Amino acid sequence: MQGMNRTKKFFYNSLTTAIYQMFLMLAGFITPQVMLRFYGSEINGLVSSINQFIIYFNLVEAGLSGAAIYALYKPLADNDYQAVNGVISAAKKFYIQAGYFFISLTLGLALIYPLFVKTHTVSTLDIGLLVLILGVNGALEFFTLSKYRVLLTADQRTYVISLASLVYIIVNTAIIVIFAKLGTGIVLLRFIALLSIFLRSIILMTYVKVKYRYLDYKEKPNIGALNKRWDAFYLQILGAIQNGAPIVIITLMLNDLKQVSVYTVFNMVLGGIGGILSIFVSGLAASFGDVIARNEQSTLQKVYCEFEFSYYSLITIIYAITFVTIMPFVRIYTAGITDVSYDLPLIGFLFVLNGILYNLKTPQGMLVTAAGLFKETKLQTTIQGLIAVVGGIALTPFLGIAGVLVGSILSNIYRDIDLLFFTPHHITKLPVRNTVFRWFRMIICLLVVGISAKFIQVKLDNYLSWMFYVIGSGIYALIVVTLNGIIFDKADLKGIFQRMISILGVGR
Repeated sequence: MQGMNRTKKFFYNSLTTAIYQMFLMLAGFITPQVMLRFYGSEINGLVSSINQFIIYFNLVEAGLSGAAIYALYKPLADNDYQAVNGVISAAKKFYIQAGYFFISLTLGLALIYPLFVKTHTVSTLDIGLLVLILGVNGALEFFTLSKYRVLLTADQRTYVISLASLVYIIVNTAIIVIFAKLGTGIVLLRFIALLSIFLRSIILMTYVKVKYRYLDYKEKPNIGALNKRWDAFYLQILGAIQNGAPIVIITLMLNDLKQVSVYTVFNMVLGGIGGILSIFVSGLAASFGDVIARNEQSTLQKVYCEFEFSYYSLITIIYAITFVTIMPFVRIYTAGITDVSYDLPLIGFLFVLNGILYNLKTPQGMLVTAAGLFKETKLQTTIQGLIAVVGGIALTPFLGIAGVLVGSILSNIYRDIDLLFFTPHHITKLPVRNTVFRWFRMIICLLVVGISAKFIQVKLDNYLSWMFYVIGSGIYALIVVTLNGIIFDKADLKGIFQRMISILGVGR
């Protein structure tokens, strides 16, 4: 019954995350294009650069959410409401402290950033105001959303977060599109767009108050429950470095906001891919954390094998499609933009390769988070971050955008190999060769789809023709991957089908 409950929650989480990610990906395509059309590549690069610094400032809470979620697994499983309140009270206390620190950093950036960025499009004052406005969004996370997000994630109810975020993204995108077409200045436009964040806060606050009536934020904070915070800090730094270092390095090393814009357009595509993949991972750490907390080792091994097989099959299909369609999409998307060239096949290839290597370690990394093994992976995480940063800084002056991508690729290769051995040894106790064999078969499938595409010459000059090409490539990739599963992973394939049938059975 417990397993079925987890499966049902996973279904709800995946469904709502899928809907949210569809809208997020659509908004991710619409917003940058609006910025490019109405404000130009320089302003688009400026906003992207500021946002990346703001994201880095979120590191002031690094490790707090991961530690709090991990600390909530057992009390939620045991229905120990007093223990839950103790963890939530402690998390709230730390989030407020982090929020004030975040505001201080944002104020500092607003004063310093305009001195280092060269642009004739907006004034120094406007750049500072943009930093403050974009920073408000992050500050609200600390003071309103974070404590709700921690509880809902640990309780495997990320579908609530997805629905609230869906409302936010729709309203936010609508505001940007409408006011950009009205000719609103970039500073005023971003200020008005802030209104949408309050909707998400109100929705989550209302749901938590109704669903968790036992919550008491005045309970004595259980500070000890969050003792893994500083160990989890390293893992969160890794995520920030992987996602943000390239933009910061390009901003500082090349001092060219147009190059930042080029990077963000390609990254937008891969960000959309990452959003699709997150549909199938959302809430899984909490589900596996629940299994680990109950010490159900055989269940862990069985479910993990099924997940690893299905996830690797998924990323093979998705990145095979991306590999053959990314450049046609970028050419269509940036048609008419002449202030900088976006037609860069090498950059497209490196982005796809980096995406594959980044997601290769997702199953193992998810288990590390679920098991709370933050301290045990500090050294490896630090090494990976250093490879990405040092490699990017060293190569960017010579290779440009390609330099930061090579740095990220090298760091992902290191981490993939590390987790390949770490996770089976410390968590699953499964043979390493199973995963290695799956990696090898992934490469073969990607090559089969990629090489086949070279023999097909199709004129792609609009979104409709591009979409048909995506569908055709997807069907072909699905056939290749399915045959691979039938030949080499019959047991896991059968287990996944049975799980799907059980979900449909629950729904009846």
